[in-house]
Amino acid sequence: MSENIIAVIGGSGLYELPGLQDVTTTDVDTPFGKPSGPVVSGTLQGTRMLFLARHGQGHALMPGEVNFRANVFALKQLGATHLISVSAVGSLREEFVPGELVVVRQYIDRTRGRRSTFFGGGIVGHVMFAEPVCPELSSMLLQGAVANDFRVHDNAVMSVMEGPAFSTRAESHLHRQMGADLIGMTAMPEAKLAREAELCYANLALVTDYDAWREEAEAVSFRVVLDTMRSNVEKARTVLAQVARSAGSHERTCTCGTTLDAAIVTQRSDIPAALLQQMKPIFGRVL
Repeated sequence: MSENIIAVIGGSGLYELPGLQDVTTTDVDTPFGKPSGPVVSGTLQGTRMLFLARHGQGHALMPGEVNFRANVFALKQLGATHLISVSAVGSLREEFVPGELVVVRQYIDRTRGRRSTFFGGGIVGHVMFAEPVCPELSSMLLQGAVANDFRVHDNAVMSVMEGPAFSTRAESHLHRQMGADLIGMTAMPEAKLAREAELCYANLALVTDYDAWREEAEAVSFRVVLDTMRSNVEKARTVLAQVARSAGSHERTCTCGTTLDAAIVTQRSDIPAALLQQMKPIFGRVL
């Protein structure tokens, strides 16, 4: 068994990977409540993998209802070292065609009211977030898509909106003017929490539609999104299986695993013992 454990957050069908063995399901509780659902684990060519359906079983949670802190905490608690986010997105550029894959490298956070940090309650810290995804894991996603001859884009910027309604045309044009290539609803605060948890985080985006900026086209509907999403799921499974083979035994040379070395401001002696114990899965390495 390799030392790296690859977690995946996305749709409930992503864990149906050919060759996935020893599949088990675990109910997890966290200091922030229950995650979106049980965590499915298994092994693929010696690599342990964890899967969590972001919106819960039966897609019961709206983007703003997802307990992002519980999700990331649960995966970290179960030993995850890497976290791959698979998400449906709208395209804000003509060249990002529905049905294609995108490796996201930057975000513009336009969400509102979501709890976006593990800090607080007696522990204060500030993590570096200029480069919000792991370059190594992101490159593995790109290579996995290219190796299977999938149409894939790199270096994309995603604007993350609150939802659950899709954009107005005015908002869609605004996101384009801000420099975003894609629009989504779920990568934030997921990426921020993964950074605080010292996980290597990368985002494989599945383009489902052209959002609302193309005024000559019909505005996006959820039926269109679902139909395109289903056709993209098989591609995502293939890429994930490829990445698992390479990432499982990969030696981390990125800085994701040492994010907290210079991030925590509060003196350890000033942090309540109960809080230290509660947050051990996240801050235990440095505290």
